[in-house]
Amino acid sequence: MNEAIHLSHPRSVEKVVAGMATSDGAGVKLTRLLHGALQRRLDPFLMLDAFGSEHPGDYIAGFPDHPHRGFETVTLMIEGRMRHRDSAGHDGLLSNGGVQWMIAGRGVIHSEMPEQEQGAMSGFQLWLNLPAAEKMRAPWYRDVPRGELPLVALEGIEVRVVAGSFAGIDGAVQRPTTEPLYLDLSIDAGKQLSIPIQASHNAFVAVAQGMVRIGEATVPAGQMAVLANAADSDGIEIEAKQKSRLIVVAGKPLGEPIAQYGPFVMNTQEEIQQAIADYRAGRFA
Repeated sequence: MNEAIHLSHPRSVEKVVAGMATSDGAGVKLTRLLHGALQRRLDPFLMLDAFGSEHPGDYIAGFPDHPHRGFETVTLMIEGRMRHRDSAGHDGLLSNGGVQWMIAGRGVIHSEMPEQEQGAMSGFQLWLNLPAAEKMRAPWYRDVPRGELPLVALEGIEVRVVAGSFAGIDGAVQRPTTEPLYLDLSIDAGKQLSIPIQASHNAFVAVAQGMVRIGEATVPAGQMAVLANAADSDGIEIEAKQKSRLIVVAGKPLGEPIAQYGPFVMNTQEEIQQAIADYRAGRFA
């Protein structure tokens, strides 16, 4: 493992999730790796979608205007170009290796539309819950191009620190309540990496390309490993069996009630009904 980081009790893999093939937006094909059945187990994370295709028909219709309230979205574009526009006045282009971080807060309507008609498009979109005290905050948005993501470069390994910190390098985004760690990793075959993760945090690894080994488990492309929790755990050890691209994500559980209706995530059904009423009345940003 990388010499600078030594782990005494690395986490094992609790289970490997293959995900469910589905579609969203105007018919974009994707794989839902984290869904309702795992929301409690992986609190504060609500959803993880992996999208990837070389066929324009799978993605060209994109995600026309749709609302969100009560959570954050984090989109990593591995390949491709997608334009973001929202009702709060934000406009940005997400392209190869870049990240889009949006806090929906009290409500925003946005679109995510491809700016390409051919070639591959792939990446991940993560939904991160907001604590009750922040659900009605003002919307916020940031685009971080790949070249502006803090980078930790090791022999045969590149770690882009999207959120949290790694090897003494702070990520592009810091969120104090849920304390998310989000790392975008590229690892050559045969290379190994140790990553500290707080024992109190829920964590998972999702593989976009290649295949990795974590403890006794092998995780291939298109699948997600839920990492086991243990009071004495101090991180994970990853070995690339092939040249691989993956994300490592961890966060502090909120331990709050989750009430969800499609793109609205609140704490009670009454708040969900209010979100629907506010959206219909045009009261989002």
